[in-house]
Amino acid sequence: MFTYYLLFASLIIINFYKTKRSLHMLQQNLYNENNRYLRWTLHNLKEVFRLDFLGVVVAILGICHIIPSGWFNHIVLILLTCFYLISAIFHWLEQSSMEIKKPLVVTARIKRLISTCILLWIIVIFSFYFLEEKYIPVLILTLLTSFNFYFVFLAMLINYPMERGIYHYYEKKAKNKLKQMNHLKIIGITGSYGKTSSKNILNDILAVKYNTCPTPKNLNTYYGLMITINNHLDKFDEIFIAEMGAYVKGEIHGLCQLVKPKYGILTTIGTAHLETFGSRENIQKGKFELIESLPEDGIGVLNKDDPYQVDYKLKNKCKIIWIGIEDTTADLVAKNIKCSSQGTTFDLVIKGKNEGEFTTKLLGKHNVYNILASLALGIEFNIPTIDLIRAVKMVQPVEHRLELKKLGNFYQIDDAYNSNPVGAKSALEVLANFTDGLKIVVTPGMIELGDKEKEYNFEFGRQIASVADTAILIGKKRTIPILEGLKQAGFPKENIIVYDDILEAFPYLQSLGKEKKVYALFENDLPDMYNE
Repeated sequence: MFTYYLLFASLIIINFYKTKRSLHMLQQNLYNENNRYLRWTLHNLKEVFRLDFLGVVVAILGICHIIPSGWFNHIVLILLTCFYLISAIFHWLEQSSMEIKKPLVVTARIKRLISTCILLWIIVIFSFYFLEEKYIPVLILTLLTSFNFYFVFLAMLINYPMERGIYHYYEKKAKNKLKQMNHLKIIGITGSYGKTSSKNILNDILAVKYNTCPTPKNLNTYYGLMITINNHLDKFDEIFIAEMGAYVKGEIHGLCQLVKPKYGILTTIGTAHLETFGSRENIQKGKFELIESLPEDGIGVLNKDDPYQVDYKLKNKCKIIWIGIEDTTADLVAKNIKCSSQGTTFDLVIKGKNEGEFTTKLLGKHNVYNILASLALGIEFNIPTIDLIRAVKMVQPVEHRLELKKLGNFYQIDDAYNSNPVGAKSALEVLANFTDGLKIVVTPGMIELGDKEKEYNFEFGRQIASVADTAILIGKKRTIPILEGLKQAGFPKENIIVYDDILEAFPYLQSLGKEKKVYALFENDLPDMYNE
């Protein structure tokens, strides 16, 4: 009997570490929204199962009485116990050494999931006392260990009715709060990329005259908007800026039903999340759900340089303000753009009239589009031009979005938040402006681009070759298309470095910076679920 207790203890220990990892991946995959978690498990079967089936095999042999009773049975159980203890130590060492970019956040929902997992375990363990065949609970426990990632998913399904009840409570609370704030101007911002940058720029500009409340960080889901409304929106706020993200068609419409924006900014329509949207047409329709949800007296800001916005047949009659750089027929146009390592300057032209020169610390032409969209609404909200010029000058770089930082002996151009074909190309254009030193690109490539992911990463490799002196690729398997693009463009093989982890790049960059100026563009930093 004692050997069974030892085995149960070892199974509990290994399940502690496996459950921690399972919850972490479940949280990073948005609690299986659009089946993200289940898809992750199918793509990572090696991590999900490993050698844990050994215990299942032993338990089945025991139930079938193939393992004889007596001393041999005890030896088998002790060996199995040692196996699981060694596995637990392996999991502990692996998790201790793993570089976690975004650790598990023990929220109230995670606590409820943990409680459900513990309750299920207690039920199984108590069955030990009521079953004569002791190998049956051993089989159940080893199955739970082998299928731990799906066991946690089962706990989530069990909690689903309770979570929906909690969800509807906070949803109703958020809607009631917005109804009581009749004075509030609500602005929605969406697009394939540039949403967070545009939101922060808009907030900095409008804040020169109004009390503003933007969604914190990247809380751009339905639940994130509810959290913002319930926990951050204040009765003194005059403007609520809601960033809106989506993975499938219809999500933006749902967000608009919650916050009911009167104003909307559509940044750029590209290929971000092509894998979940299914097609570029679906992305286009999904993003335009914001503009089509605006009331007739609402105002939408669109980009006239984006063919996917120009070609779209809008289905409502709200006012549209067009911004542009290439297309000078837009309502607001940026001319005489000058980009350098110090920032960007441009002239604002409204219907042929020059309204003055604007200066910003922000890097890159794409940020000019974000500023133009913010200026469009700033003018609609009656902010004087002189205040708009001052506000643009004060706009702060957004964290991890082309943020220039001095790190020891080298300069980091931090564009690690995420990456997409258009954003990556713009980032390389920024890097090209740094002509007084060595130019290096550090990247794991781009993700969630569906069937075209390899094609886009291959082209990204070709683009890197035309700008960079050295390419540092993170992850040998994932960056194969980039490597092929570099080689096809004739990039010197000796100037390509491949590391398993992004942290390995820092000592190398520091050593280079001792002799010359080094500018390193960090383009994308994949979530923990993409670690090789």
